[in-house]
Amino acid sequence: MGWIRRINDLDTVQKEGLYRILVPPTLFPRFGINPLTYCDYEQRRCVRFFCPTGDPCTLIEIKGNPSDRDVIFSLQISDTQDHLKMNLDFIIANDTDSPRFDVDIDEQGRDTLFGSANRNIPAEVEAMKTGLVPGQVRKGLGIMRESMDCMKHFCRMLGLKSISLEALYYHNAIVYEKYGFAYFKGFKRMKRINELFEPGGELQKRMDGSTPFRQPGMEKTIRGRTWALHDGILDEIEDEILDEPWHSPEMYLMIDKPRDLLTFPDGEW
Repeated sequence: MGWIRRINDLDTVQKEGLYRILVPPTLFPRFGINPLTYCDYEQRRCVRFFCPTGDPCTLIEIKGNPSDRDVIFSLQISDTQDHLKMNLDFIIANDTDSPRFDVDIDEQGRDTLFGSANRNIPAEVEAMKTGLVPGQVRKGLGIMRESMDCMKHFCRMLGLKSISLEALYYHNAIVYEKYGFAYFKGFKRMKRINELFEPGGELQKRMDGSTPFRQPGMEKTIRGRTWALHDGILDEIEDEILDEPWHSPEMYLMIDKPRDLLTFPDGEW
């Protein structure tokens, strides 16, 4: 039995106490949340743990107000077939005081499914102009390193050796590389993308201003590349390695043996 399911079978106080380790500690004073009661100054419960008995998955969610549309922080982890490894399903951190861009719903109000089903181009353009990346509805909180430290501490405490995940977007993969993640699948594709964004490459040539997401020079940054890829630029080239549209790389981190593997080594945000 995996560790997440084992913890979920504990009583509420025990399992919430363990899962609290996964919450970046600076969030508690930053948002006025009591780390013992999980309530704010008005005694509203701000931290919720969705960890049913018998379930191999756990979701942690923090909202400034239970009625808020967006979370401050959300993390989901799950067991894998390898009981020495856990899966990071997703992590979200929002500065809920920053402007919101409705990239998650199209102009008819339908869920975009992270841009895989449809897109809200006007909202994406405005989000890009303010420095956001695909999938972001608001500015982040700048807590990724702290979050990774919490996850590694949690894994070490349980004897877990690695964390696996799927990097939804190009920029996610690049960020996880910087934290020591390597690739199960997708390394050759990521390297090839970098080569083709270099001067004279097929992707660089298509940064021609034909859409707002393909402006000349954007290929020099992580943020520019990820917007171009989200915009479907891979569909316009033929390449033996990039033989299909973008799909999420599968990655892993060895907790005590991080890799030094960068597919865009000189890339700036």
